[in-house]
Amino acid sequence: MSDVSTHTLGVIGLGSMGMGAALSALRQGVPTWGCDPRAEARAAFEQAGGRATASVAELASHCDVVLVLVVNAAQTDDVLFGAQGVASSLKRGGVVVCSATVDPALPPVWEQRLLETGHWLIDGPVSGGAKKAAAGQMTVMASGQPEAFAAAGSVLEAFAGKVYRLGDKAGIGSTVKMVNQHLAGVHIATACEAMALGMRAGAEPRQLYEVICNSAGMSWMFENRVPHILDGDYTPLSAVNIFVKDLGIVLDAARQLKFPLPLAAAAHQLYLATAAMGLGGEDDSAVVKYYAQLTGIDLPAPQKAAA
Repeated sequence: MSDVSTHTLGVIGLGSMGMGAALSALRQGVPTWGCDPRAEARAAFEQAGGRATASVAELASHCDVVLVLVVNAAQTDDVLFGAQGVASSLKRGGVVVCSATVDPALPPVWEQRLLETGHWLIDGPVSGGAKKAAAGQMTVMASGQPEAFAAAGSVLEAFAGKVYRLGDKAGIGSTVKMVNQHLAGVHIATACEAMALGMRAGAEPRQLYEVICNSAGMSWMFENRVPHILDGDYTPLSAVNIFVKDLGIVLDAARQLKFPLPLAAAAHQLYLATAAMGLGGEDDSAVVKYYAQLTGIDLPAPQKAAA
């Protein structure tokens, strides 16, 4: 297997997850390029010691492994196969790691198209959020041909804490991520509903949070998201619109399988309702505002910054 030091990594999409992955790889000594249309993101990455560009083609021409961390399938497809895309610029034998949450039917199509241009694909969606990305501790749910992993060497481990190899064909990684998003979306919606219920019934929110975090009803999403509600801070670390998209992917896949998902469908409606209130760009914990609007409860006010 190739050694990480012989590879150059490119990260397309320097958002919260992509920037974290790129900086983590830099800390591991991997020469790393970043690509983003935002000048401020490129400047921040260059200041940290990376190379940055607004051109996908320029990045791909310098790299052996390209991590694509954009928002959705449409952006991924454009990055890969657009007029100045990765497929036309990456050296033959290079590896593309596709990490957006997408319909599991798409990565096998991308894999075949990349093979035709002499490139490998790893279907590698990620989880862990901005904090774990910044610490190099993301989870990668990876699948692809053995030759793709061999060509990537140890680069995945340079920006991830756990890399699960889930099979020898693209699509399995995205299937596992889809299941993760099903759970995450339902858990966040349930956490918001539960906190709203407690407040409506008269429980003190911070005490309620502390008790649940030390009781059997606790989930990682409850523990992670409810503090946003308690602080009145809906800065989008992961936006409502992300789960409008991701639970939509879950429900579309289930429909193809003729598999009923009543809990996911109900949660999806809550995210849609919250987005319809004009809150789609807020943190996904803003689902609690739907309940506040519906029931008239007073949510915790934003915390004042210390003087």
